[in-house]
Amino acid sequence: MKFDEKKRSEPDFNSSYVMKYKDINLKKATVTVMMITAGWYQSVYAQAYVKNDSGLSFTAGHMDVKVMFYGPDIIRVVKYPAGKPFEKNSLAVIKKEQKTRFSVSEKGGFIVVKSNALQLSIDVKTGKITYRSTSGQELLKETDADFKPFNDAGNQTLSVTQTFQLEKEEPIYGLGILQNGKLSQRNTDVRMVQNNTWDFIPFFQSVKGYGIYWDNESPTQFTDRPQKTSFSSEVGEGIDYYFIYGKNADGVVAGMRNLTGNVPMLPLWTYGYWQSKERYKSQDELTEVVKKYRDLKVPLDGIIQDWQYWGNNYQWNAMDFISPDFPDARKMIREIHDRNAHLAVSIWSSFGPMTNPYREMDQKGMLFNFKTWPESGREVWPPDMNYPSGVRVYDAYNPEARDIYWKYLNKGVFSLGVDSWWMDSTEPDHLSQKPEDLDTRTYLGSFRKVRNAYPLMTVGGVYDHQRQTTSDKRVFILTRSAFAGQQRYAANTWSGDINSSWENLRNQVPAGLNFSLTGNPNFNSDIGGFFAGVYKRNGGAQNKMFQELYVRWLQYGTFTPMMRSHGTDVPREIYQFGQKGEVVYDAIEKFIRLRYAMLPYIYSVSRDVSQNNSSFLRALPMDFPSDKKTWDINSEYLFGKSFLVAPVLNPQYTPEKIVKTDENQGWDKKEESRENPVANVDFTQPKTMKVYLPAGAGWFDFWTNEKHRGGQEIQKTVNIQNIPLYVKAGSIIPFGPDVQYATEKKWDNLTVKIYPGTDADFVLYEDEFDNYNYEKGAFAEIPFHWNEKSKTLTVEARKGQFNGMIEKRNFSLILPDGQQKTVVYLGKKISVSFKSS
Repeated sequence: MKFDEKKRSEPDFNSSYVMKYKDINLKKATVTVMMITAGWYQSVYAQAYVKNDSGLSFTAGHMDVKVMFYGPDIIRVVKYPAGKPFEKNSLAVIKKEQKTRFSVSEKGGFIVVKSNALQLSIDVKTGKITYRSTSGQELLKETDADFKPFNDAGNQTLSVTQTFQLEKEEPIYGLGILQNGKLSQRNTDVRMVQNNTWDFIPFFQSVKGYGIYWDNESPTQFTDRPQKTSFSSEVGEGIDYYFIYGKNADGVVAGMRNLTGNVPMLPLWTYGYWQSKERYKSQDELTEVVKKYRDLKVPLDGIIQDWQYWGNNYQWNAMDFISPDFPDARKMIREIHDRNAHLAVSIWSSFGPMTNPYREMDQKGMLFNFKTWPESGREVWPPDMNYPSGVRVYDAYNPEARDIYWKYLNKGVFSLGVDSWWMDSTEPDHLSQKPEDLDTRTYLGSFRKVRNAYPLMTVGGVYDHQRQTTSDKRVFILTRSAFAGQQRYAANTWSGDINSSWENLRNQVPAGLNFSLTGNPNFNSDIGGFFAGVYKRNGGAQNKMFQELYVRWLQYGTFTPMMRSHGTDVPREIYQFGQKGEVVYDAIEKFIRLRYAMLPYIYSVSRDVSQNNSSFLRALPMDFPSDKKTWDINSEYLFGKSFLVAPVLNPQYTPEKIVKTDENQGWDKKEESRENPVANVDFTQPKTMKVYLPAGAGWFDFWTNEKHRGGQEIQKTVNIQNIPLYVKAGSIIPFGPDVQYATEKKWDNLTVKIYPGTDADFVLYEDEFDNYNYEKGAFAEIPFHWNEKSKTLTVEARKGQFNGMIEKRNFSLILPDGQQKTVVYLGKKISVSFKSS
């Protein structure tokens, strides 16, 4: 809202919107008007602010500033050169500014703005803002704002920078999926441009309970130094950011989702175990994997068909089963479904020249011309450019292009019964990285202007179209890249084509935690790492070094929102590692079965995520911010609010193999000298590792039920078949039946473990598991409450109902001291008392 010059010199004396300031801008004439009313007078000066129901605007020097409320605890700040227009249609933010009750006053050259959640002090000369809580605690303050002229593909615009001042010891989290191994992102300096293994979201939150979303989609430099923290973007008509005050991490996450979209429920089956590899080369091979899992009675819910079911590279991403190795896709899908499994297929952001989508989009100018994967029509490394593939990325910013994309996806794949989407290269692959590539025109302007939002647009296009097509099957998208707001599109982001190394396993823990702290709850990684060539050349799945790495990665993956085994070079199916009765096989099976036993807990947590803005992956400072020792722990986390997970992230039985390749070099299959794989390893030998138990809670060892006090580091004995795993005192956790797939058995006989020490609550959530009827109220909740003083568990009356709901069930209630009682639950309130231990 630009300040009007006429209103500035001819104020409405009856308006409360015009306030007085002295000596605000010496470069502009000061006009003083004397107003005499009831024996007093007021001076009104040229430099004033304009207030409306949702904020205010003013001019500071050569800069126009708008401060807008999106609620009492969310502030949008826009700054741009005075007198110039500013128009912005955010791709991530879907919320609009809101009428909000707030007050404005003037004090000593500052505009003071107060809502019931925040107070802002704005320097009227510089426009700098300091944010405080209502109690006066300083949260954050701006320092410098900067605009520089920039020629964006012929459009005269700006590069923009905003700098903030943080406290010296203040940790911050977020920024996306970063492969830097850090939890707190202090002292980070990174150029934020989407790529294969780093997904960027220009958002961070502080342990002080606030967050900053920098609403800019162009390449952005994030810099944190002791003296400054800044976002600097290549393209922007002005500075545009949001300050979110949530008081704690959950509140900040809720605020970010309030701005950019809530999380829909995913199907129950997606929380089961997924098997994949690069790649199954025929429909017989694919269906045989499902058959073997069923024969072995190892649980499985998802199978993924990676690329080239469409044929050769010239037919890249035809989104159709053209390959002769997949002669009857409908039959293949029916066989998978008949074995109670689900299929995801690979779809890309690019098309080969021999495909129908390419031809239609090319005619309409909807394809980009920069280099992308695959470069060659031949499957060789390095790419044989005598036979260029001609593959081109499509303009996902164009709504008509997204329509065309779905038209062919629906016709060629979805109509056959495919259940979900493996959306690869959603960043998208941009191989040449030439600066002039960013001049490429898109539907929304230069590629540079909207570069980082590409995954949001292409993933959103598939979600929106499937939702429009049917409500009977929930959307589930597995995607390689993400941007702010993508949580609203039923997308789980994996961390890209990382190497099979202990270093990369260690990096996944803080990468997933920081991603979750941006408001995106769904994260996973390729269990075992993607590029495993160094192990293939030395025994593959029988290589003890790879076995140890793979088992530890799978144990970590058990406690992520998606448990998915995938990679190239070394197959990952359980039977590749041996057979039942052998230690590695048994360790893998044990944790797959544990995952399925946890499904009632996981699905109830998913409801908490969707309904109450919670998170699956919880960095320790989310729940224990007062324990400063947790602020930068990058090797432990909570899964839901009850499980403390400390995955084994370093080899204990074999040497650590250092692998240094990138996502392009990893495709080089050249033979290297063979090393003698490690032999005679006894994975049953006990090992020890240190675990920190956060202060402020008691902790039960999940395996032994031994209780420990918080605020201490302990030594935990492990072998290959377990990891340090603890449950917070004051937890109630339901465990489900032994099943081969998620919905094989109803949850009519559940084991409910109660971990006492303080009062506890848990809500068991159920619905129809794979449609959108829950949005219409078709779901049921059963609240549990543990009263620590009386040692009583109360199961409250069931709330809600849906078709197929269980009317009668048994709960086996178990305490860590061995006390156990079984009750019949008919939907009415019941209470069960236990004796004091």
